[in-house]
Amino acid sequence: MKTPPPILIHTRDPQLRQRLLAIAHSGAEPYLSETREDLENACSRLAPAILLLDLRLGEPAHALPDFLRRYPNLAVIALGDPRSIPAQIAESCGVYALESLDTDRRHLANLLSRALDFLQMRMENERLKSEAQRSRPAAESRASRDEETLSLRHLARALNHLGDINAMFDRIVEGIASATKVVRAGIFVQRQPGEPYRLAAALRCTGEVAKLSYPATDAFVLWMDRHAHLVARSTLEAIADHADRALLQRNLDAQTAEIIAPLHARGRMIGWILIGHRATGLPFQYADLEAISSAVGHISTALENAILYEEVTRQKSLAETLIHSLPTGIVAADEQGVIRWFSTAAQTLLALAPERAVGQSIEVLGSRLADMVRRTIEGELFEFPQAWTDPLTRRAMYVQTRRLGDATKCLGAVAIIQDITAQRALQEKQEQLERAAFWNELAASMSHEIRNPLVAIKTFAQLLPERYNDADFRTEFSQLVSAEVDRLNGIIDQINDFAHPPELKYCAFDIRQPLRRSVENVLPSERRNGTHLSVKLDDNLPPVWGDERAITDCFAHLLRNSLEALPAHGKGQIELIATRPQSANHDKGVAITVRDNGKGIPPDIREKIFSPFCTTKARGMGLGLSIVKRTVVDHNGRVEITSNDHGTAVTVTLPAAGLGEHS
Repeated sequence: MKTPPPILIHTRDPQLRQRLLAIAHSGAEPYLSETREDLENACSRLAPAILLLDLRLGEPAHALPDFLRRYPNLAVIALGDPRSIPAQIAESCGVYALESLDTDRRHLANLLSRALDFLQMRMENERLKSEAQRSRPAAESRASRDEETLSLRHLARALNHLGDINAMFDRIVEGIASATKVVRAGIFVQRQPGEPYRLAAALRCTGEVAKLSYPATDAFVLWMDRHAHLVARSTLEAIADHADRALLQRNLDAQTAEIIAPLHARGRMIGWILIGHRATGLPFQYADLEAISSAVGHISTALENAILYEEVTRQKSLAETLIHSLPTGIVAADEQGVIRWFSTAAQTLLALAPERAVGQSIEVLGSRLADMVRRTIEGELFEFPQAWTDPLTRRAMYVQTRRLGDATKCLGAVAIIQDITAQRALQEKQEQLERAAFWNELAASMSHEIRNPLVAIKTFAQLLPERYNDADFRTEFSQLVSAEVDRLNGIIDQINDFAHPPELKYCAFDIRQPLRRSVENVLPSERRNGTHLSVKLDDNLPPVWGDERAITDCFAHLLRNSLEALPAHGKGQIELIATRPQSANHDKGVAITVRDNGKGIPPDIREKIFSPFCTTKARGMGLGLSIVKRTVVDHNGRVEITSNDHGTAVTVTLPAAGLGEHS
């Protein structure tokens, strides 16, 4: 048995070294090297050999071509980022294969096996060629070499169409036909996993062959995928199983082929090449089959790179189309603050042509945006969008920035720009309408509230000349005027307090104290008139952070609303309950509920119950619930109302001291 060629592993990455050692089981122990000197010594002693080369070692770019020229008997499998400069140089030097570092183990093992076969075949071809040259005239030998060089050059041209995989299929078929001097050739391909295998390119194949379609579950496909070697009509007798031999015979006949060679890429069989009769009519020899197998290995590697390139190109095109179609402007800069991406929407929003932006410093977009991007690159986090009006375009914009990369390495930053000019104009118009509605409601409410006391005062004033001598009338007149004036003052004070609320003075306090004061202010025992009041205040309530006076007024408004909503038959009930919240998301605070058995809130005003001047009562300004809402929001709490025909419940949840404190 022939000794397989040695395997050299050149890397400083211990994890990659272990991966490569796990698949390099050709017999002899692989030779490991980390320095250029060790590798040179190994190559001078061991070549021809397989070299698994890590492209990340940081050697000069010009070193690899010179190295490969001095050691032509190496089959080099280069490992690295296919987009990197070392990878591009390696590919241009004609290495056996170029693979990414994350290539799966099965594919890498298959590739190494093919490389070993290729190197053995090349060594055998060199031996046979040397013997043939010694036995044939020099002129014939030279013509043979020229012809072989021409055929291999045709095949090499076929493998350079990375950007157009369909053109690559055509060139592969032409190159195979030229190299093997056959009358027909073709290539069957499965474009996507799950699709059937169909003829993708052909040279003088019959129409019947063009109609063939092989599903992934076809017995022939499964056999080729499982055995992963070429099938030749001249070697069918070597297939021991009669059923397998008959299966292969049928498919060779159906495809009018002498040889069928499988193509593997990305861990799966993507298709196969069919090769017809030689133009000379002579059969294929064993050396021919080895040469075809080697060529198919090169083609598989090239197709794998082409498929990957096609996927990357498709994804890049899709991403570019998507980003350019978004109405949101996107600007990306690298870690040096140089613009690398500038979307179509950004061109419109910033009034800047892409050729004036891409490749330029971020400062061309204006100092404010540049400052945000620079600070983001340095690691500063902007939690909320920044809003401003661009001085050039007069557009109102929201800008968000995000750092690209991770905690250890920054790749740059991206700015996301939204045009909010229309939204801001709509918001301003809405605010104008709301202000107009507010003043209209205020005027209507005040005119209603003020007219009642004024009518009473006017009525008594008109009667005063006639009944001036009536002492009881004068007393009643004095009391009424005084009460109605106080009522007018109360209306003015209520509006003034609503428009200019007093400054809140925060401190930690026991919520039970303001709740008891609210009860005494609204429902003292002597004025309950049959109303049943139930007060349940838990003893283990946490202290609340807020303004005691504001909280007292807040719950006084709620109690007053409940009292006014009670039925007139004297069976009114009001409950005031303070407990810890039951929700798991709000277990560190206090929940206060005011519940009554009144007539409830009409459905048509439930959505605007917190709006100023919204009321169903004959008297009152309708500011109570608005004040309640504002007070709860000022204390970082929340308020919820449930109402039906049987009553209303208002629940106010306030955070405990330490959770809702204002800075």
